[in-house]
Amino acid sequence: MGARVETTHGRLVGREEDGVLVFRGIPYATPPVGDARFRPAKPARPWPGERDAGEFGASAPQNPMLIPLPGMDVGRTDEDCLTLNVWTPGTADGRRPVMVWIHGGGFVLGSGSQPVYDGAALARRGDVVVVTINYRLGPLGFLFLDELVPELGGDTANLGLRDQIAALRFVRENAAAFGGDPANVTIFGESAGGMSVATLLAMPEARGLFRRAIAQSGAGHNAHTRETATATAEAYLAHLGVERGEAARALRELPAAKLLDAQQQTVMKLGTKLVLLPFQPVVDGRSLPARAVDAVRAGSAAGVSLLAGTTRDEWRLFSVLDPSLRELDAAGLSKRLAESRVPDAQALIDIYRKSREGRLPVDPLSLLAAIETDRIFRLPAIRLAEAQGAHAGEVFLYRFDWESPSLGGMLGACHAVELPFVFGTYGKPGGDFFVGTGEPVAALSELASDAWLAFARSGRPGHPGLPDWPAYETARRATLVFGPTCRLEEDPEGDERRAWEGSI
Repeated sequence: MGARVETTHGRLVGREEDGVLVFRGIPYATPPVGDARFRPAKPARPWPGERDAGEFGASAPQNPMLIPLPGMDVGRTDEDCLTLNVWTPGTADGRRPVMVWIHGGGFVLGSGSQPVYDGAALARRGDVVVVTINYRLGPLGFLFLDELVPELGGDTANLGLRDQIAALRFVRENAAAFGGDPANVTIFGESAGGMSVATLLAMPEARGLFRRAIAQSGAGHNAHTRETATATAEAYLAHLGVERGEAARALRELPAAKLLDAQQQTVMKLGTKLVLLPFQPVVDGRSLPARAVDAVRAGSAAGVSLLAGTTRDEWRLFSVLDPSLRELDAAGLSKRLAESRVPDAQALIDIYRKSREGRLPVDPLSLLAAIETDRIFRLPAIRLAEAQGAHAGEVFLYRFDWESPSLGGMLGACHAVELPFVFGTYGKPGGDFFVGTGEPVAALSELASDAWLAFARSGRPGHPGLPDWPAYETARRATLVFGPTCRLEEDPEGDERRAWEGSI
């Protein structure tokens, strides 16, 4: 049966599916093609009559995943990709909290239509409106060309993030039509989506578009300087094989497949061992005035409630994908950390070994995973919480400890393991592979979903199913640990956290 809503751009016809109304493939901006390539998104044009919203729109152009993961299929891709999707329990009562999901994928992969992000279960359980969005990826969304190719208009910074802002503007204007409250919007995202959430806290154009923010496994440290971003663009143009004088024409006219080929070469050249994400936000001084964590520390997101956290073993997902690590020894561990520019690597290794001996594995691969998890994910999340703590109503921190049963347990509580629990999509294709099946999985999903839903509704994630969950303050550093048993810990792995003071 069709479900109809009247938006500021025209009428949409969605679907009723298992008690939830679903509207897919809604354009929130004009297609960024032709002369609109490498330009900020413009609002979508109104459409005449009724527009069918039964199918997902195309995902942003991207290269295939090196190792396809179940539940992460992005479907069809096309440059005409600036669409969003809405799940709502009903359209009559316009006061439901709105949760806007920003997908991850290293700023080069992903889509709002991936099965793991299906918003139906979350919308149904929490009586909320769930929105997932697409945004430009890779060079089309995160290539800074203002210095090298001014002929493109001198406004190429952070286009993917500004797409997200355009989507949030559409949500503000149309939330009520879908039964949502435009004054109670929560943005949430994981990995590059979490980094996006943190960066939006620092962007002037995003102010007032959301009330709460959830940064999962991504925080506010990832940003290029103009100099680094320009050097990245220079390397990209070299891989593309174009001279600077002909770059504007080539960038506008070459097929997306050619741009993606050069993207892959740039990632392989500059992104070795994930020391650097070549395509990521840039502090251009205009759309992003400062690195997100620094801007937040200065009060850029004053009043926005924040929930942030990580999984316990983030880096294990990436280490499993790197066959060269299977024979890692002590010398190799020191070398890898030196390559990652970790200061005082041997002293850090000694601290982690001493902290973990007798209770956690201390083989070289386990130590590498623990140190890189903290360097790239946990410490940035803590720093973001500290930065916002002086300015927000309240800040909360979590850690996800559920261990994936796949690959004989090699993944541990790895990057992205919380996603099927938060969305309630553990029964979708790939969910059982990643998190397992059975009553404990369903029970933890209810606890995690209810925490995210409570935060979206009130700014506090605590609920009767969890231990008391106080706000995060440096005196206690209260952290809610999600796992087979949920518990509150004060300053978990504090010795390891203190080892990074002054360096992150």
